[in-house]
Amino acid sequence: MRTDKDAAPFGDGDEVPSNHSGNPHIGDLIQGISRRHVITGGMAMGMLAFLGVSVPRACNAGAAQGLLKQPSSLTFAAVAVTRADTVTVPEGYQAKAFIPWGTPICGSYPAYRDDGSNTAEEQAQQTGMHHDGMHYFPIDAQNGKGHNSEHGLLVLNHEYIDAPLLHPNGPSLVDGKRTVPEEVRKEINAHGVSVVEIHRTPNGDWEVVGNSKFGRRITAATPMEIQGPARGHALLRTRYSPDGTATRGTQNNCGNGFTPWGTYLTCEENWAGYFASKDSEKPRELGRYGVGSSSRYAWETLDGDEFQRFDATRTATDASGDYRNEPNHFGWIVEIDPFDPKSVPVKHTALGRFAHEGVIFAPARPGKPVVCYSGDDSRNEYIYKYVSHGKFRPGHADNSRLLDEGTLYVARFNADGSGDWLPLDIQDPAFLAACAAKGVSFTDQGDVLINTRTAADVVGATKMDRPEWGAVHPETGEVYFTLTNNTNRTEADAANPRTNNAYGHIIRWQEENQEHAGTRFTWNIFLLGGPQSDSHGSDGEALDADSIHASPDGLWFDPEGRLWIQTDMSGSQLSSGPFGNNQMLVADPESGELKRFLVGPVGCEVTGITATPDFRTLFVNIQHPGEGSTPDRLLSTWPDGSGKRPRAATVVITRDGWRRVL
Repeated sequence: MRTDKDAAPFGDGDEVPSNHSGNPHIGDLIQGISRRHVITGGMAMGMLAFLGVSVPRACNAGAAQGLLKQPSSLTFAAVAVTRADTVTVPEGYQAKAFIPWGTPICGSYPAYRDDGSNTAEEQAQQTGMHHDGMHYFPIDAQNGKGHNSEHGLLVLNHEYIDAPLLHPNGPSLVDGKRTVPEEVRKEINAHGVSVVEIHRTPNGDWEVVGNSKFGRRITAATPMEIQGPARGHALLRTRYSPDGTATRGTQNNCGNGFTPWGTYLTCEENWAGYFASKDSEKPRELGRYGVGSSSRYAWETLDGDEFQRFDATRTATDASGDYRNEPNHFGWIVEIDPFDPKSVPVKHTALGRFAHEGVIFAPARPGKPVVCYSGDDSRNEYIYKYVSHGKFRPGHADNSRLLDEGTLYVARFNADGSGDWLPLDIQDPAFLAACAAKGVSFTDQGDVLINTRTAADVVGATKMDRPEWGAVHPETGEVYFTLTNNTNRTEADAANPRTNNAYGHIIRWQEENQEHAGTRFTWNIFLLGGPQSDSHGSDGEALDADSIHASPDGLWFDPEGRLWIQTDMSGSQLSSGPFGNNQMLVADPESGELKRFLVGPVGCEVTGITATPDFRTLFVNIQHPGEGSTPDRLLSTWPDGSGKRPRAATVVITRDGWRRVL
């Protein structure tokens, strides 16, 4: 996720904050609590103990031992802060750039051209721009989990584009209007998802499998289905799909997820800026999501249906004659079967419509509902949980339907360290009562889900500091979420403890129900990022030189319960101050240690992480190196060097001797 001060080619990459409800902010909850009591380590006593409430087992384990640290599992020497234009990893490790933007992966496998002269059709056969969320599927995992660590599918998102680098001389505009359709088609094709078949060679390197039957690009123009309660809804009818059951494309895909049955989930984040509406009064499904009078890339200024769909202005007598509802086709979680290149991606409306940063599943148990979590990555937005009505049945072909029938909840974090999951369900009496009290109405459940943010406003969810990636501890079941930053907030609360929160923090909670399906939880603060003068590490003390960081974003638990934290700093945090370039750290909840493992090149974001089952190969994405570069002003030349245009890429990390990474 690109942070608040980043600028896209034609405007800010983040959407304009649109939550004007009076709901409590998470920062307000912590105001007045002495920071010395906000202990942050995985096994340390946290804020809950100070408040006199029950503490999750994993949080309380260290208390009886006087917060004694356990033996460390972080055996590497921490990497120092640096602003070098390279990827820095600990001694004894190797990091190699892999499948950078423009790598041929399917079709006729057209070669990348550094001058930006690849065509739109060629871009549709190459990896897209700005790699983000990612998952490795072993080649033997077509029905769930596999074990092959030398051959598999690497599936990754592409969040957005830098148009100046995508074309030979940047985008062509006259009076703010696009003039070259081929350029816009190329931009559309640089978005979306890449499915890349890869294998490890005898010398230990990874390479793309040529003539792959799995290699595929899903772009912002790929036909897709709409499923779930909003399928066929009046608010989804367009000229392209008069019955509201089909759509085209997925875009601004940031974090990701993967299902217990072996499919990939891509999440639509800051999609609103791709659309424009000249209507003076915008309905809540546009206004509450920040759709404005102009778009980020001005795609809608070209003639032709493929471009006019980005113009949400009402021009016809009803929705079937224009694209007033096209923005309602975005903000969903999209399921892709990586092993079936002919499959049609599905947008699951039961999971809600907002700026999805990613989606993570609680451990799936046969015969039990599936549970997953997702954050709405915008300032003062919310954290959600979904619980399926049906039960998970391993190996059954219809498991995907579990994402179409269930209950969507939004989180309320209470000042006493407790929390509530509030159902956004038109059949729920409490939800209906809240709607009546606020004078808000919904026609049906599809309306609730299309207007998820408004529904969450109504029930009194807690405003958060840009909730981004989440992760579930594989042993304790605790759920962790990054809250990257929020420089617009002026008052603190318990779950967002700092005003003008430039540095961000990580929150965690324990569900009352072992299967994660209940409606109550207890929570505390795991980590406060920042410089040594304004941060807290695992023992409640300031972070040290090996662990200072800001704007935590990406989050992932490895199989042994270590938490990997990726950062997305921007502006002055990158150009000056103590943090250096964006980085990746590892936290050990057992020992309470936190160490810096990787530092990325100049101007990049470190985002997206996955590993082979044997944990001997770690894949990490480097997004927008040299952000803000133009062909005649390169702020980074990573990974190609020698004056070449910077390219987002995956980094393959291995350890000397082909040992496990940790």
